[in-house]
Amino acid sequence: MTKEVKHKSDIEIAQEANMLRIEEIAAQLNIQEEDWEPYGRYKAKLSLGLFDKLKTKQEGKVVLVTSINPTPAGEGKSTVTVGLGQALNRIGEKAIIALREPSLGPSMGLKGGAAGGGYSQVIPMEDINLHFTGDIHAITTANNALAAVIDNHIHRGNELNIDPRKIVWKRVLDMNDRALRKIVIGLGGPVQGVPREDGFDITVASEVMAIFCLAKDLDDLKKKLSRMVVGYTYENKPVTVADLKVEGALTLLLKDAIRPNLVQTLENTPAIIHGGPFANIAHGCNSIIATKLASKLGDYVVTEAGFGADLGAEKFLNIKARYADLKPSAVVIVATARALKMHGGQNKNQLSTEDLQALAAGMANLEKHIETIQAFGVPFVVAVNRFVSDHDSEIQYILKWCSEKNIPVELSDVWLKGGEGGEDLARKVLDIIENGINEYQPLYTLDQPLEEKIITIAEKVYGASGVQFSPKALTQLQEFELQGWSTLPVCMAKTQYSLSDDPKRLGRPEEFVITIRELKASIGAGFIVALTGDVMTMPGLPKAPAALNMDVTEDGKAVGLF
Repeated sequence: MTKEVKHKSDIEIAQEANMLRIEEIAAQLNIQEEDWEPYGRYKAKLSLGLFDKLKTKQEGKVVLVTSINPTPAGEGKSTVTVGLGQALNRIGEKAIIALREPSLGPSMGLKGGAAGGGYSQVIPMEDINLHFTGDIHAITTANNALAAVIDNHIHRGNELNIDPRKIVWKRVLDMNDRALRKIVIGLGGPVQGVPREDGFDITVASEVMAIFCLAKDLDDLKKKLSRMVVGYTYENKPVTVADLKVEGALTLLLKDAIRPNLVQTLENTPAIIHGGPFANIAHGCNSIIATKLASKLGDYVVTEAGFGADLGAEKFLNIKARYADLKPSAVVIVATARALKMHGGQNKNQLSTEDLQALAAGMANLEKHIETIQAFGVPFVVAVNRFVSDHDSEIQYILKWCSEKNIPVELSDVWLKGGEGGEDLARKVLDIIENGINEYQPLYTLDQPLEEKIITIAEKVYGASGVQFSPKALTQLQEFELQGWSTLPVCMAKTQYSLSDDPKRLGRPEEFVITIRELKASIGAGFIVALTGDVMTMPGLPKAPAALNMDVTEDGKAVGLF
């Protein structure tokens, strides 16, 4: 067992970092001064005009980092993403990291921060974990501006004949706030508007965020925004943003946010952080613009998709890669001894105790995620992310388990050692890209019926024995077919904690049915959301939110962001 020693917190490590001025990071990528705009000393917005300047340059290889189902024990997916990018640069490759922007909801709630950890972080982490460059606030404003226009339209005579009972557009807030899930607005008499039921989603679950991350340029952003369905008329005809004539105003609110953000890691590796949809209730990937731009600026892009391979990776490979016209070169599946033991039945309060029996039982969860990536035909490697408290016997068990099954595997020690601790993993990734067989293809074709796409994901990715559709969902399947929306991909909204739709069923559950309670048409984003089980689009705060540990010193330094 590794000897327990006192380690600095993530924020302490980040605040001691030797940051380069952002012009030096831009210079590493040969970005000219006219193509970036500084947001302080250590952040910058990149110009979309870079695409034209780089249009003849071959795109770099994209490496996707995913993981097993997350547990409170931690998996360190973002940490491995950052560490792998640093490691690739250490061994002589030109690599860029592409991440999502953290949402304030989970940062103030359960996570406490989402910028990597230890000596594999993106910085300035205090900015990144809080307001950053204001992108998420811009998305919140655009979303709520549309909500205001909808209610004003009804108040001013309702020329489009919108049925207030069939408005599907919700307001949003970038915070976990369960009290806002269902509300009533317009109370107080005629001058206050038309009373109706409404509700809030968290900003990162909004369709505006999804569009923001799937748009290819500013014009495409406007076109996608115009197609968003906000509600239905009394005759049950969809009403879009184009009908309300506000796509231009919404695009105007997003014109600066749509430009990707350039920052750096602790080892001064360039990182592009842009967009932040949740993977359990949205598609969970950073923006196409950021990923494609990074692939033009570097030879390798290390990016991540939220939560386990059943959520973020599935959506990256079925939705984002399809719309971005990119072929991922490799997938890294992150696993930890701690999380695998929890999947195998060990209590989360006992995870520092050696338990090879629980570890052996938990390996089934990793095995299912490996099977999922194999189904997509992409070369992969398992990264065993070492925690400083891990037992050597448990690490060796995982490595041996993989080796006996001819599963590519490598140890990652990037939390403690930064890029140095990921060099072996980096070499393994390069090897599988060079020598592995890449037969990537999505799991379904777009011409398959929506019901068939949902069943395919449930059975092939989750391992479900079947799918049960509620009466409401069955009616919606018929309505969406009539609207011509059945050729869109499916974005499943499901708990991240389990392969099933029951968050308490850890490991690799068997003989379970996925319940589809309702569907949501995200026509602007270009997918149909299928809500499973009890998954919420507005999370709540835990009993002891991470915010309770946060503070700021007299000299303005953040405290408690992990």
